[in-house]
Formats: sequence, structure tokens, C-alpha cells
Amino acid sequence: METELKEIEKEVMEERPEKAEEVKRLPPWTKQMEERPEKAEEVKRLPPWTKQITVRGVIASILIGSMYCVIAMKLNLTVGLTPNLNISAALLAFLFIRTWTKLLQKAGFVTTPFTRQENTMIQTCSVACYSIAVGGGFGSYLVGLSRKTYEQAGVDTEGNSPNGIKDPGLGWMIGFLFVVCFVGLFVLIPLRKVLIIDYRLAFPTGTATAVLINGFHSQGDKSAKKQVRGFMKFFSMSFLWGFFQWFYTATEECGFSQFPTFGLQAWKQTFYFNFSMTYVGTGMICSHLVNLSLLLGAVLSWGLMWPLIRLRKGEWFPQNLPENSMKSLNGYKVFISVALILGDGLYNFIKVVCFSMTSIYIRMKEHRQNLKTADGDEQSKAVDDRRQDEVFIRDNIPLWIGVTGYIIFAIISIIVIPIMFPQLKWYFVIVAYIMAPSLAFCNAYGAGLTDINMAYNYGKVALFTLAALSGRENGVVAALVGCGVIKSVVSVSCILMQDFKTSYFTMASPKAMFLSQAIGTAIGCITAPLSFFLFYKAFDVGNPDGEYKVPYAIIYRNMAILGVEGVTALPQHCLQLCYGFFAFAVMVNMVKDLSPPKIGKWMPLPMCMALPFLVGAYFAIDMCLGTLIVFVWHKIDNKEAELMVPAVASGLICGEGLWTLPASVLALAKIKPPICMKFFAS
Repeated sequence: METELKEIEKEVMEERPEKAEEVKRLPPWTKQMEERPEKAEEVKRLPPWTKQITVRGVIASILIGSMYCVIAMKLNLTVGLTPNLNISAALLAFLFIRTWTKLLQKAGFVTTPFTRQENTMIQTCSVACYSIAVGGGFGSYLVGLSRKTYEQAGVDTEGNSPNGIKDPGLGWMIGFLFVVCFVGLFVLIPLRKVLIIDYRLAFPTGTATAVLINGFHSQGDKSAKKQVRGFMKFFSMSFLWGFFQWFYTATEECGFSQFPTFGLQAWKQTFYFNFSMTYVGTGMICSHLVNLSLLLGAVLSWGLMWPLIRLRKGEWFPQNLPENSMKSLNGYKVFISVALILGDGLYNFIKVVCFSMTSIYIRMKEHRQNLKTADGDEQSKAVDDRRQDEVFIRDNIPLWIGVTGYIIFAIISIIVIPIMFPQLKWYFVIVAYIMAPSLAFCNAYGAGLTDINMAYNYGKVALFTLAALSGRENGVVAALVGCGVIKSVVSVSCILMQDFKTSYFTMASPKAMFLSQAIGTAIGCITAPLSFFLFYKAFDVGNPDGEYKVPYAIIYRNMAILGVEGVTALPQHCLQLCYGFFAFAVMVNMVKDLSPPKIGKWMPLPMCMALPFLVGAYFAIDMCLGTLIVFVWHKIDNKEAELMVPAVASGLICGEGLWTLPASVLALAKIKPPICMKFFAS
């Protein structure tokens, strides 16, 4: 076990330098999982899979998943960046149930012991729930279909057909999510043993989550109480701070979020501290490399490029056009962001696919060569590995469930999706579901090696293909919906494999894991659209000058237009800039992969750099404050920082995130804050 975890950590540090910091941040008590030998009787004492899913666990999952749906939705609609909250969900599950059982015991009630298997089920169900909010298209392709995004892309833009509009609706969104997301649950069921046991893929996120969960249940009460106090303290502070700020936000231009921290000139270029505890907490969870890449992108775009392009007004684009027009400055913002995203995505897509195919070939070759020595290898396998293999195989999910489930949901999709979206022909959906299993396997295999979920890039391949094949009138809708179909199947199946890896190390039942994933997905298909409409009805979602810009909606629609019309959709001189930034994204990735680690680790992430190009610099400053806090904390007291950073970051994110609920209700009730705080030059 210890050897395998060290190999996993080494692989993560080689493949994803930004993930290496997250591995290093794991609390010290997680090392106990590596050092403490498991008792021989533990496998026999494991609860049956039906007892691993409990009523209290489902209730906790609904609460945690729903809260994270709201938080993830806000981040999706504002900046388009959502951190990985798996570890935070595992921590909240542990704190929630542990606190609940302690209170019941003090009240004289007998409670069922809280096991690591139940903790794993809650974490899985919660993550499946909020993953629908993250990857369901609310911040990208679904909102990209709306009339507001159509108008923002330019009603006179060639290829931006008025037939390509479908405004958000609660009914069709819930139906669409149920249809496309459940297909992904079944697609890789027959191959779970191959990916987890035979190939021994690392799945670093799933492994790190398992290490934490096992650590939670082996640490002493003193550490647990310290985490609970830390979480509650910063949760309360964040919630009260959100409540206090509300009084000064009579309009979107008012409040602490508009405080000119670095002066009014810097504020006009979006360089100011946003006073958002959500962004600060997100910065504490994200790696230093992610946060610094965001800041670099903000400085490059809002500090340098956009002021220079503004000076070209009247030469590169008409003087009388507003800046939010796609033929004006906004066109450069959108398409240069697209160039960075496509350059980074295409490079990593090719790299991961080639890496995966090469690795599969090598493993198959080694398997044939070592077939005769299999018995000896089995005997020499570590005791821990044999026990985990036994538990993972014992509660086997029958092959017919995976095959039958996939066929049934695929048939439903082939019938329902063309009815919802007539622009996407039924034969395209059939081809998508024929290709989906191989794409899902490639993506899961690549994620197991590198921890990179390439679902969005598989979706972009489908987007450009369908845009080119469907023609000018139907191309935009067919491309966006087809992107959603492929992306949903590939993403859900990859998340399930990550969770299977977690269950492997916590010795949780795969049957219980699959059922928890299904329950979480069903809850997410309802709570995610409800969370979206909470914001959609209460705030001005999609306004490029407001807080809820939905940056990826306009990016995805313009990618579809680009697929339909080609480069004729670009503003003047934008094509040359796009070529440059596309090449920059590829070059940075090549330098990171081919140079020595001491050089490669400093290379920025182009995907992260692209976000501030469109959104602004303010959230990057907030997140860099979070990364600075973590850096200084580790320098002052490394052990305490490793223990408390996940709890503090989760408290900051959840507190202000939870305040969003009453703030939305007040907005729906037309109750406005009494004060407007603004700043002007003297």
C-alpha cells in the first residue's frame, strides 16, 4: 500500500505539477493510513453493501450536494471556474455525521457507528450531485442557446441563426439532464475491474480522497474537534460578512465588491479586491500555479492588451459600436479566449490520447509476456492489495446491468433529444452513442494516468464536427447540444471511475458506490436546474457588464459560429492575434512537458489564463490572496496548515455560498438593500 501511494504521488508530481501541491497539502494524519497495518479480520467485519447506504447518509448527501450546487452554480455563472470540491465534500460529510452522532449520544440516544464506508457513500453522492451543476452546461452550452447570448453574439453575425435559440426552461433542462447524464453511469461498468485492478491506474483525485477519508477515521478526537471549530468559525464569519455586505448593494454597481483597492484607474480595468470570501476560499483550494496563471492572464489582458486595442477604436473596429458588441472590443476578448482554450485543449487532448494508447499497448504486451508468472505475482502481491481486490470483486456489478442500462438510456436519448432539439438529427445522436463507450474509456484511462478529465475537449470535438455538418441554419444548436451529449456521457463515466478508486482504498462496496452515484446524479438533475433558476430569476444572468456574465456561454456559442462560418466571423486583425495565442498555448505546454521539472513547473496554464481575458482581473486577485494565505501559513506552521487549510477554505466557501440563498429570496421578493456605496474621483 505504502509503495503504491508513493508511486501515485510521484506520478502526480511528474504529470501535473499543480496537483503536486494538493498532494503535499494532505494533513499529516493521512500518513497513518500508509503506516498502520490493517487487521486480518477487517474484511470480515465490513458492513454489507445495503448497510453502507443509510438514511442519515442520504439526507446529509442531499444537504451537502444542494449547498455545493448553489456554490458551484454561482462560480459557473460569475467566473466560469469551479475548484475540485471532492475533498471538501468528504470533510463536510465527516463533520456533519460526526457532530450529529455526538449530539444524539449526549441526548441519550444510541447511534450506529459512522464508518469510512458510509463517509465514502456520502462523499460520492454529494459529488455526483454538484457535478451536474458544474458540468451540466448551465455556464456554457445550455445558456449559450438563450436569446440573450444570441443577441450578445450579434444578431447580424453570419452563422448566428435566429433559429438557434432556446431559452432556459426548468422542464426541458431537467429532462435533458436525466436523459444524457444517466447514460454515462452505465457505459464503463463492464470495464471497472480492468481500469481499477488490472491496470492499477492511479486516479490521483480518487486516491487522495480515499487517503483523507481513511485519515479522518483514524485520527484522534482532538484533531477532529479542531477541524470542526475551524470550519464553523470561518463558516460563520463568511456568512455574516455576506449578510453585512448586502446592506450596501442597492444596485450592481454598489458595495464592497466595487471598492477601488488600487485606485480608480485600476478599478476601471477591473483591478480591485472583490471582498468575496468564496473566491478567497477557492484560491486556498486551487494550486499556486492555477492562481498565478489567472493573475498572469489578468495582467496580460486587462493591464496591457485591452487598453492598447481600445486605442485602435475607429481603425480596427467602428467608433460608434459599444464595447460589448462582437464586432468591437468584446469580439477580441471572446475569440482570443477561445484561441487559448482551443490551443491548450487540443494539445492536451492529443497528448493524453497518445499517452493512453501507448500505455495500453505496453500493458497488453507485458500482460502477454508475464502470463506464465501470474500465479507467482498474485502470491507476492501485498496483503493490503489482496484484501482490497477481494472486497472490490466480491460485490460485483453484473455485466448485464451495465449493458442493459446503457442501451435503454441511449434509446431514450435517441428518441427524446431530437424532439427537444429538432436541429440535431437522430442519426447524429446514434453515432454519438456508438462512439461514446470508446471515448469514455479513453478519457477515463487518461484521467487515471494524469488526473486530467478531458470531457470538455471531447465535447468541443463534437461541437466543431456537428457545426460543420449541420449547416448554417441548424449548426449552432446541433453543435451545442451535441457537445452536451458527448461531454455528459464522458464526464459522468470518468467521475464514477474516480469514485470507484476511492471505494477501492476505503474498502467500500462497488454496488453501494454505484447506487450512491445514481442517487446523487438523480438529485443533481433536479437541484442543479433549481439552483440555476434561483440565480436566473433573481439576478441579471448573462449581462456582460454585470456580476453574472456567464463567460463560457458566449465562448461556446462563438465556437459553434466559428465551426459554421469559419474565420470570417472574426473581427479585423483578430485572426492574427488568435493564431499567436493558439501557438502560445501549444508552446507553453510543450516547454512544460519537455523541459526539466525545475523549469516546467513555472509554466502557466493557458486554460486558466483565458478566464480573466473575458471576466476581469478582480477574482484572480481574490484567489491569489487565498494562495498567499496558504503559502504564508505553511511557512509559519506547516503541520497546522496541512490540518486546517481544507476546513478553513470549506468554511469560507460554504458560508458566503449559503448566504446566496437568502439574498436570492430577497431579490425575488423585490426587497432591495437600503444603502448604495460607490466611489468617485474628487
